[in-house]
Amino acid sequence: MSQEAHTRLYFVRHAESRYVEGRERERGLTEQGCLDARKIANLMQQEAVDIFYSSPYLRAVQTIQIWAEFCGKTVCMEEDLRERTLSGPHVKHEHFHEAKRRLYLDASSAFPGGESGQQARTRAISVIERIVQKHAGQSIVIGTHGDVMTLIFQHFDPAYGFEFWESTTMPDIYRLDLDRNHHMLRIARMWK
Repeated sequence: MSQEAHTRLYFVRHAESRYVEGRERERGLTEQGCLDARKIANLMQQEAVDIFYSSPYLRAVQTIQIWAEFCGKTVCMEEDLRERTLSGPHVKHEHFHEAKRRLYLDASSAFPGGESGQQARTRAISVIERIVQKHAGQSIVIGTHGDVMTLIFQHFDPAYGFEFWESTTMPDIYRLDLDRNHHMLRIARMWK
């Protein structure tokens, strides 16, 4: 894509990963997650991609790694693309979905030791804006998480919220097209 063309971002929500308390960064993909990462690479290998970025969390990197290798690229890590911290390690959420819903209803609220939607969106958007500025007119893959992806989309369109987050799958792929002024043209789901 040339500098005059639109910028295209492919947001890839990580594939299945077994939850291990206290191991957010290190937990990798399950066997099914690895199979789905290969499916992503096969499905998307025809897309011309210029660069790959990812959350530093292993499951996000592993989900796009095969696709990056097909393209002869490496994955660049960005700390601020990590998943939103729901709460500190000593806060238990018996009703995980209800806890998430509460955070989406009030973007300024946070559980003890956690991030509000505003905080997580601000840090993630700062990275996205820097990436888009640096790679304007190119195709960019972002290895990401459900919550932070939803909050990034919410920056472009406030309609993205809890219901969207709840509807996403592991893995999932969305293409975000931006015009020359970095305004959203469209968001389209690519994972079937």
